[in-house]
Amino acid sequence: MSDIFSALRYAVGEQAIRTGAAINPKHFTDWTRHAPAQPLAVVFARSTEQVAAVLRLCNAHGQPVVPQGGMTGLAGGAIPGTADIVLSLEQMAGIEEIDPAAATMTVLAGTPLQVIQEAAREAGFEFGLDLGARGSCQIGGNIATNAGGTRVIQSGMTRDLVLGLEVVLADGTVLSSLNKMIKNNTGYDLKQLFIGSEGTLGVITRAVLRLQPQRTSCQTALCALPDYDTAVRFLHQLRRHLGGDVSAFELMWPSFFELGVSLTRDRKSPFAERHPLYALVEQRGFAEQADAERFGAALSEALEAGWLSDAVLAQSGSEANALWAIRECTAEFPQRLAPINFDISLPIGKIGAFADECQQLFDAQWGPHLSLFFGHIGDSNLHVTVDGNTVPGVTHEAVDQLVYSLLRRYGGSVSAEHGIGLLKREFLPYSRTAEELACMRRIKQALDPKGILNPGKLFE
Repeated sequence: MSDIFSALRYAVGEQAIRTGAAINPKHFTDWTRHAPAQPLAVVFARSTEQVAAVLRLCNAHGQPVVPQGGMTGLAGGAIPGTADIVLSLEQMAGIEEIDPAAATMTVLAGTPLQVIQEAAREAGFEFGLDLGARGSCQIGGNIATNAGGTRVIQSGMTRDLVLGLEVVLADGTVLSSLNKMIKNNTGYDLKQLFIGSEGTLGVITRAVLRLQPQRTSCQTALCALPDYDTAVRFLHQLRRHLGGDVSAFELMWPSFFELGVSLTRDRKSPFAERHPLYALVEQRGFAEQADAERFGAALSEALEAGWLSDAVLAQSGSEANALWAIRECTAEFPQRLAPINFDISLPIGKIGAFADECQQLFDAQWGPHLSLFFGHIGDSNLHVTVDGNTVPGVTHEAVDQLVYSLLRRYGGSVSAEHGIGLLKREFLPYSRTAEELACMRRIKQALDPKGILNPGKLFE
């Protein structure tokens, strides 16, 4: 180890390396708080050249490396082991270029998502990705996990928002494909290998992001619904009326909604009665008055058809923020609960039945407890959280078996937007065939033959 540390100090400088008690505990684990471990060292790279030098040295020594960004992950994908060296990208932050003609932004991997969003707005554009962790998460991590967020039905996953990448391979080779063109059909689209690969195939250092015209109007409503099938009909009705302007359709089951209300400033539900389901819907467009009229007409039609039991239309930005605060209560989960979280995907038509059966399974197993169901059903994503505080002695593994065994029967995916990391590795075969997994392993072997990049993530 003294040899590799000496070489690393020469490559990046003494001030860029932390060891022992000098390592900030934030590098030990992510937002899951799962299995915190102090790595051998943390190296703060400040350039692509330094990332390449670090990987070249570690590869030569067979030294495992765990890339880290904002540490906001929920699958254990950036948690190090005690024998690992962490490669932090947090000092590689900044916006290098905004190209108005191409509607692109070139950024360093450590740039926080919120910084990108604000820079896009200042330039008259917007960047479509949005997450509750926007102030902490970094774009490199968003790309490495193919993050989703609340506006996928309008803007797509992160994969849809990336035109080019610069990536450093395990042996220090730099792949620079900072493409700005939508059409570039020149052989394998190599960037797609690294988007969603969780740092197991290479370390992302730069990205060219697609920007969109800045939408100038936003309409928000909280709707009460009688059942899940009606919620799906309502979603399709909104799309018929509003087309691509539907930007969010967040569905909340009662237990989640009531917890969210209890964590808001005034702790008061916008509705006088309790309802079976709640949908927070948003339209984002370019013509304030016309958009408001179309949005109002869509809600009125749904109310007249009996699809909505009630609806609250935000009359201002502050009222819209208050409605969103109910949905974004998930930021409080780590402090308020002992959350056992699931980020799963199912065919849209099956989500309601799955949620009902899953709740029945939980109730039969544990009796009275707190479990929460919510999701962005327009993109087939359901989130489930069990509060471990309300189920004495329950283990994450036990809940995993219940949820994923049921999910396998429904033909769903064990990860919709958070990745696999450590926490879902055992259950990856529930959603991928043996042939697909074998192909993934061959790609890993080809790009990282010594297995130094983020070991133990995705595969044993």
